[in-house]
Amino acid sequence: MEYTERSSACRTNRWCMNATMLKGWSLFVAVQGLITAVVPQVCIYLGKKVVGMNFENAGQLEAKPSYLRQLRALGVGMLAAGLTGFLLEKRAEGKSKSNEAEVLEEPFADDESMEGDTTEEQ
Repeated sequence: MEYTERSSACRTNRWCMNATMLKGWSLFVAVQGLITAVVPQVCIYLGKKVVGMNFENAGQLEAKPSYLRQLRALGVGMLAAGLTGFLLEKRAEGKSKSNEAEVLEEPFADDESMEGDTTEEQ
């Protein structure tokens, strides 16, 4: 499915994201991944807060070093996925703009073939 097909399909679907939203969410995931990779303690702190709403003594939980490594790996993956999504959307947006410019600059090829065709309508 090409970029232009997706954007025309989005006109009827209210849950469909446009290119700007997709780029924004991709950057959000990339930033979240960067924070998780560099400072995994932030994720641990937020996790303790969420668990602490439903359980007692959640603040006493300790994260193992293997869990920190897993969080860092998850953060690197999120960073890579977010940047890849952003770059792909930016590339697709550039291609659609160049395709629109080509369509406006070039005359239609079908016009020449229709000039010689003289069929009578009944």
